[in-house]
Amino acid sequence: MNRYLITITLIVCFFTAKSQSLKANYDSLFHYLERKDNFNGNVLVADKGKVVYQRSFGYANFKTGERLNENSAFYLASLTKQFTAMGIMILEKQGKLKLSDKLTKYYPQLRTYGNISIKNLLNHTSGMPDYMELMAQHWDKTKIAFNNDVIAALVKYHPKVAFKPGYTFEYSNTGYVLLASVIEKASGTSYADFLSRHIFKPLQMNRSRVYNTRLAKHEIVKNYAYGYIITKNNPKPTSQDSIKESDYLIYLDGIVGDGGIISTTTDLLKWDRALYTDKLISNQKINEMFSTTKLGNGREAGYGYGWGVVPKDTVAGKYVAHNGGWGGYDTHIARFIGPDKTIIVLRNITNNNTVDDVEDSYISILFNNKLKLPAVTANKD
Repeated sequence: MNRYLITITLIVCFFTAKSQSLKANYDSLFHYLERKDNFNGNVLVADKGKVVYQRSFGYANFKTGERLNENSAFYLASLTKQFTAMGIMILEKQGKLKLSDKLTKYYPQLRTYGNISIKNLLNHTSGMPDYMELMAQHWDKTKIAFNNDVIAALVKYHPKVAFKPGYTFEYSNTGYVLLASVIEKASGTSYADFLSRHIFKPLQMNRSRVYNTRLAKHEIVKNYAYGYIITKNNPKPTSQDSIKESDYLIYLDGIVGDGGIISTTTDLLKWDRALYTDKLISNQKINEMFSTTKLGNGREAGYGYGWGVVPKDTVAGKYVAHNGGWGGYDTHIARFIGPDKTIIVLRNITNNNTVDDVEDSYISILFNNKLKLPAVTANKD
C-alpha cells in the first residue's frame, strides 16, 4: 500500500471513530435522560446537513403500544413561532404588508392596542396582555377557542398593555396569536393554508401541518406522538387530555400562531437547510430575522423574529434557537449558523423535574465530542 492510500485510510478511520464516539456519547446522554427524566422522544443532530445522529426513544401512543419512529409527528409548541414569523416575512416580500404596519390596520376593533406594530409583535416588544389568563377568566371552558375568540375577548375586556411598545422585551404568546390572524387578513386565506402553500409544500415538509382540529373536529393524524404528563399524582405517563389541572390544553386547542404546528425531526432538518438559502425570502431578510432586537430603553434583547439569538459563544459562535413547551410536549431546535450544525429534540412526555443546562450537554457532544451529563432533580410537587 503506498503512502497516499495509507494516509487516506488513516483519515477515514479517524473520522469513522470520531463519528462512532459522537453517536455513543449521544446514546449515553439520552439513555441517561430516559432513566432520570422519563425521556421519550425523537432526536436528530446534523453537521452541514448530514445526519450524524438520529434516534427514537419510547412510544408515540402508550395506549396502543405504538413506538416512535423518525416519521412520528410531534406538536411543536412554541417552535411554531418561527413559522409564523416566516409567514409574515413572506407576506412582506409579496408586498401585502409592512412590518411598520399597526395592528389596527388589520383589526381596527383592537383600538386599545393602536400603537403596536407588526414588528413589535414579532420581537416581543408589544406589551400585549396574556391571552391565556384572559381566556381562563372569561371563556366558557366547555367550548374550544380559536383565534377570533381571543380577539373578541381582547375587544370586550381590553386589558391594558404592560409597557410602551418597543420599550422593553416581554415574551408574548398573544403577539404570535395576533400575527397568525394578521397572516389570514393580509393573505385572504387561512393560516394553515398559507403556511402549507408557501412553506411546507415548497420545502417538501410532507409531515408538517397546522393541527388545531384534533379536538374540534376529532381529526386523527397517523403516526402522531401523543402528549403525556407525569406528576406526583400520576407517576406513569398520563394523557394530557385527562389531567384536570391541564384543562386549558383542551379549551385552547384551536388557537394557532404561538403554537399549533406538528412536524418531525426530518422535516425540521429540511426547514433548517432552507434557511441557508433564499428559497423563501432573501438572505438579507433571514439575517434580519436572526438579529437581536434593540430596545427603546437602550438595552438589547436576545431575540429576533421567532428565534432566540445568541450573538457570541466561545464554542459555537453565533447561533439561533428556540424551545417549546405545551402540555406533554417539550421541543428544542438550535442552529449554529457559522459551523452549520443543527440539533433537534422533540419529546412527548413532560414532568416536574428540574434538568440543569441540558442544551449545554447537547452542544458539548456536538462540538467537543465530550459527554456532559446534566443534573436532574426530581421535584416533589
